[in-house]
Amino acid sequence: MLKKKAIFILSLGIMLGVFIGICGSVFAEKGSAEVAADTETLPYEDLRTFTEIFGRIKRDYVEPVSDKKLLEDAIRGMLTGLDPHSAYLVAEEYQELKEGTTGQFGGLGIEVTMENGFIKVVSPIDDTPAQKAGIKTGDLIIKLDEKPVKGMSLTDAVKLMRGEPGSKIVLTIVREGLEAPLKLTLARDIIKVKSVKSRILEKGYGYVRISSFQSGTGDGLKEALAALKKENGGALKGLVLDLRNNPGGVLNAAVEVSDAFLRSGLIVYTEGRIENSEMRFNASPDDLIDDAPIVVLINAGSASASEIVAGALQDQKRAVIMGEKSFGKGSVQTILPTSNGAAVKLTTARYFTPSGRSIQAEGIEPDIALGRVKLETLDKADSLSIKEADLSGHLQKANSTAKGKTEEADGDKGKDGDKKDGDKKDKSDVEDYSLHEALNLLKGISIIKK
Repeated sequence: MLKKKAIFILSLGIMLGVFIGICGSVFAEKGSAEVAADTETLPYEDLRTFTEIFGRIKRDYVEPVSDKKLLEDAIRGMLTGLDPHSAYLVAEEYQELKEGTTGQFGGLGIEVTMENGFIKVVSPIDDTPAQKAGIKTGDLIIKLDEKPVKGMSLTDAVKLMRGEPGSKIVLTIVREGLEAPLKLTLARDIIKVKSVKSRILEKGYGYVRISSFQSGTGDGLKEALAALKKENGGALKGLVLDLRNNPGGVLNAAVEVSDAFLRSGLIVYTEGRIENSEMRFNASPDDLIDDAPIVVLINAGSASASEIVAGALQDQKRAVIMGEKSFGKGSVQTILPTSNGAAVKLTTARYFTPSGRSIQAEGIEPDIALGRVKLETLDKADSLSIKEADLSGHLQKANSTAKGKTEEADGDKGKDGDKKDGDKKDKSDVEDYSLHEALNLLKGISIIKK
């Protein structure tokens, strides 16, 4: 009896010490008057229940369990019970997180969250094993190497997906529209994410793809825009900003990207319970593409920082948002290092677009909604279209002899009968319906502006 009582008192002391230590750091910001009021509401009965269960596990569980593991698991449980994005990160996980925000880490290249006990794909990252294997936004991962993920924490699942480059893992996936689960074998790799890519779509029209928001994304965007403008005589007629399957990232990077296209006004603001969670970000007076029209592409895999950019440009009437409704992650996570080298990732605020819209669980509604359609080119032999030239007995083409010159009616020909450089299109552009429509819209806006 004395032994049980000793365990109870010791456990209660440990938990009260942890709890009061946490409370102390919070209460210090509130003032002594509030401390006195809050300490009166300590949940002593709940703490008693906790220590009772702690003691039972120590005494009765089938295998010995260390105090450290039990306390770490208790902390994880507290955080994962709050929302899908709050988590406890041990030292190794904290280091991996820091590597991820700088653009290089090991694994599969997949952004995930928890949904109903399973791992849900937010989006695959460009040029990674996950993207190359065909993993799609919305896929549910139900097994990792035959280990059911049901009951795993998100942190444990991510840890299993990471590993030595070259090592393989089998993902069992449930996908909407497929009757049976899909098994995919992926080889892990060092994920080096180049967050900004750019190219010319047609003469005067640029394309910038941002795959994630990292600490260097803002500078990468500035370099990309400068190169595009240089390639087009110093100016652009229009720009497609592709944020599809961009899971987000660093808040400051999203602000820098938005600021690149805005001369003034609010970009985003955040609201939370603590004072330093309330922030406002405003644009500086400079538009890097000189008010050229912008079409922003989004889909269900566009989350967090992507939604900040899309929401800011939409509310400020700076861009047309095209595609699908976005993911709807409108919360801000703060990384709070702890004294043992670990960290707490805690949701501390919600962010709002300039007009006051909260994106949380709602997402960004596109100005122009597009379904998931794929364009394909048809070979002449496969084409079902009929032209004048196909009709029996059609009139032959007559050449104009005005001013003694012979001119063809085909305006798409250059000197050698080839297409002009400005009309060349990448095969992927032809197959990408959303990008095709975005370019057409930019051309229309350019014509109207003239």
